[in-house]
Amino acid sequence: MIHLTNISKQHGSQILFQNASLQVLPASRNGLVGPNGAGKSTIFRLITREEEPDKGEISCAKKTVIGYFSQEVGEMAGRPVLAEVMAAAGEVTALGEQMREMEAAMARPMDDGAMDALLERYGNAVEEFEHRGGYDLEARAQAVLTGLGIGPDAWQQPVESFSGGWKMRIGLAKILTISPDVLLLDEPTNHLDLESIIWLEEWLATEFKGALLMTCHDRDFMNRIVNRIIEVAAQGVTTYSGNYDFYLREREIRREQLLASFRRQQEMLAKEEDFIARFAARVSHAAQVQSRVKKLEKIERIQLPPEQKVFRFEFAEPTRSGDDVVWMDSLAKSWVLDGTGVTAGHGRPSVAGAKDGTGATAGQEKSVFGGVSGVIRRQEKIAVVGVNGAGKSTFLKVLAGQVEPSGGTLRIGAGVLPGYFSQHSMELLNPELTVFETVQAVIPTGNIGVIRNLCAAFLFQGDDVDKRIANLSGGEKSRVVLATLLAQPLNFLILDEPTNHLDIQSIEVLLEALQKFTGTVILVSHDRRFLRLLVNRVFAIDHGALHIYEGDYSYYLRKSAEEQL
Repeated sequence: MIHLTNISKQHGSQILFQNASLQVLPASRNGLVGPNGAGKSTIFRLITREEEPDKGEISCAKKTVIGYFSQEVGEMAGRPVLAEVMAAAGEVTALGEQMREMEAAMARPMDDGAMDALLERYGNAVEEFEHRGGYDLEARAQAVLTGLGIGPDAWQQPVESFSGGWKMRIGLAKILTISPDVLLLDEPTNHLDLESIIWLEEWLATEFKGALLMTCHDRDFMNRIVNRIIEVAAQGVTTYSGNYDFYLREREIRREQLLASFRRQQEMLAKEEDFIARFAARVSHAAQVQSRVKKLEKIERIQLPPEQKVFRFEFAEPTRSGDDVVWMDSLAKSWVLDGTGVTAGHGRPSVAGAKDGTGATAGQEKSVFGGVSGVIRRQEKIAVVGVNGAGKSTFLKVLAGQVEPSGGTLRIGAGVLPGYFSQHSMELLNPELTVFETVQAVIPTGNIGVIRNLCAAFLFQGDDVDKRIANLSGGEKSRVVLATLLAQPLNFLILDEPTNHLDIQSIEVLLEALQKFTGTVILVSHDRRFLRLLVNRVFAIDHGALHIYEGDYSYYLRKSAEEQL
């Protein structure tokens, strides 16, 4: 379907690819992986012809429709949400209009030859219209929007009234609705909650029939969707037939095999070079020496790819808190919808005098949660779960003292030193400081080695520590905030979506750090593997009530499934 053959591409002095090849076959499910800066996004731009290769060929089957979702969805304005999503299928709409014009033309008299030609064009148009899902375009757009958490109450709201995160969902809905032959997804789960991720997972597995090429930092999502991994690294492209976990195992096996071959070749080369050095001056061995010199010149030397550095950092032991970290009694929180779009736990604005999607009208008080009672105990690692808009983030803000509760009692235990992380934390970084200076400000007594090790643990290596905050990506800023948080002598971490924007390697670093952390952790995350390997208790917020599950995340999934039967 799509073939990239012997591609070479260079950005400035950086060589991304040299004679690299890959193919995206019909109905295949491909995961695109590799370190930051290796060229994954360039692969997408080459396929969509936003960039051209320096050398090599890119071929694509005729009439192939490519849908590309990136983290830059562009400006959206001037239409209601549903109309904006349907507008993405403009070619399908135009084809439908052409069909109606041809139908009208058929009612007019014409000679047999002209009628035959018109009927052939009409038949081709109908076939293409059906292939593109033209007859159920609106129903499909509605189903996709609903699956991504944008319900019927929001379909007629102006798209410009939505926040950036919700616009990302609308952008994703546009790409899914056009039913492309090839779907390119660059981090599709970044702005989705768990319910929407599960829906997208199911949609890709059962509804989408085309080919898929995607990057994703959600390891569970990758494992369940893809059956082929395309690794971009060391100026080349390598394909593995399997999911992400298979890729990790197979990559290690291949590396061990390559290392063994490299060692054998080095031993052979050493022997040959030793023979040449010993007998180069002897006339009696001249023919043998020349023969071996020519042999060495023809040998293709095995090159070992650079090892991906893995850093570990031993975090300082936090001060011991009291056994009861947080005590809650009938805790409650509500917001007043004042017509400016302020709603608890809701990422998009409300419209004054209209429903805001949570069932409340602007000007009314909206209860987020109430009657919450319980105790958070020392060294517990707790996940806060619930559907989108349930109030998870608001609950964490109350615990962190960011907002005041509307009712009930909240008491923080003795010796508790809390630290709070949210996406808003990134906005508080000083854009003029470097990564090193930002971390140093948190631990001013730390020596250069300690600070550099902490930066390296969060994947800021070498000159990366001298990058200014203003020049960092969202994922890099997240890593900086997490590094500063874990560098402090805190014993109670309150984390709201800490894995957002992090790549898989960064998530693994954070996971290991939190597993070793001897304080208390409560967090919201949509990364199921992260929760499964970390938490030992679950708080579920449902219709304003808090349900406590005394077990890990897998236990919570089993019990909640049983409760729904």
